[in-house]
Order: sequence, then C-alpha cells, then structure tokens
Amino acid sequence: MSPIAITIIGLLITFLGTILGSAVIFLFKKDQKIPEKLNEIILGFASGIMLSASIFSLIIPAIENESAIMPSYLVCAISIGLGALFLFAIDKIVPHFHKGSGKEEGVHTASLSRTSKMLLAVTIHNIPEGLAVGISFGITLGQGGDNAAILSSLMLAVGIAIQNIPEGLGVSLPLFSEGNSKSKSFLLGSLSGAVEPIAALFGFFLAYNIQSLMPWALCFAAGCMIYVIVEEMVPEVCKDSTKHHGVLSFFIGFLLMMILDSALG
Repeated sequence: MSPIAITIIGLLITFLGTILGSAVIFLFKKDQKIPEKLNEIILGFASGIMLSASIFSLIIPAIENESAIMPSYLVCAISIGLGALFLFAIDKIVPHFHKGSGKEEGVHTASLSRTSKMLLAVTIHNIPEGLAVGISFGITLGQGGDNAAILSSLMLAVGIAIQNIPEGLGVSLPLFSEGNSKSKSFLLGSLSGAVEPIAALFGFFLAYNIQSLMPWALCFAAGCMIYVIVEEMVPEVCKDSTKHHGVLSFFIGFLLMMILDSALG
C-alpha cells in the first residue's frame, strides 16, 4: 500500500472509531450503561497509547530537530505549554458538560440544550486529537514519507481511534436514554467525531507545507493530547483506586506503542 493511501486511512480512522462506538447503541437497551470495567480498560489502553505516542512520536522527534531560533528543548517546552493552555482556555470559554462529573463548564448560557453542550465537550477534545494525527502524517510525508515513519503515524491514529470507540458510545447512549431514537442517537454520536478529520486535514497541510514549524507543531499537538489525557481520560480510568485493571491496561498500551514506535522508527 502506498504512503499516500496509508495517510488517507490514518486521517479518517479516528472518525471511524467514533462511528463504530456510536453504532454499538443498536445493541443496547434503554437505560443500559457501558460496563464500567470495560470502559476503564479501553480508556486505560488508549490513554497509554496516546501518552506514549505524544512522547516518542511527537516530543522526542521535535527535540531532535535543530531550531535556528532557540534550543529545541525550549521550543518544545513552550509549544507543549501553549498546547495545554489552548485547550484550557477553550474549556473555560466554550459551554459544555464535563464527561466525568456531569457538571457544566465554560461560559454559562441557557440558549444551548444539555445535548448540545455534551456534543461540544466531545468536539473540544476531538480537535487536538485530529491535529496531532494530521501534523504527524504531514511532517512524515513532507520529509520523504518512508514506510516505517508512516506506520508510526498510523499507530498514533489507531490509538486515538480506540479511545474514540467508548467516546462515541458515551455520546449516543445518553441521547438514547433521553428519548431519542437509536438512529438519531447514532447519527449525533457519529457527528461528534466529524471535526477530527477536518482538524487532521488542517494539521496535515500546515505541517506538510511549512516544515520549519515542525518542532512547534509536533509539541503543540503533544501538549493538547497530554491535556486531554490528564483532564478527561485519567480520571475515568482511576475512578476506583482499589481496582487496577485500567492502570494495568494503561501500561500495556504505553509499552506497546513505545515498542512499535521504536521498531518502526
């Protein structure tokens, strides 16, 4: 398979993860919930992959890239901070419901329904994930696009797609519980991930055409991803401190991505 074909698959696969997760709603009955243990295992595995990818696929390559402006480690530190601050600002401005607590965050407004705010919450955290995938593929193709680097970028996309499966169901299931049909719940749940390929395309063209921004773009995306992991995923994985299946699956995902990135890179 050509590098361009793999890139197209990579840019779309995260959205397919959301669609797959939303489609699971057809197997559920009203008021049925996602098994907590299964949710923690999936999120733990996905967050491990995403953190490992942030370090080995985004941050380390950026540090190894020489910068004419300042030392590369300072470029990375600033960019990671900017990525985290970017999502923090969006969290504080855009009205949405926090997934873990169910409490409203952002600017309070009565004009948006609870459903709209729930969709906004997912959309906010899908943007940096799409950017990370697009930037990774854009830089890889811009530097020649060897198969090993392309497969490493693909693994990043797969990790995010795995995380999007419970996320898609996490949107469609409450919609179904509120009285919407399964078809409408599936459609809205799927649409919550539509922003990812759009963000991925933006990140791809930016990184592909402006290679000098490579370390800045990689670490900005890493900062956004780490913010999502710590703010959204880790609290879900560690809800019950007496159970460790989510923590163990986190390390499995982290080590698997580290091995794959090192072997393919």
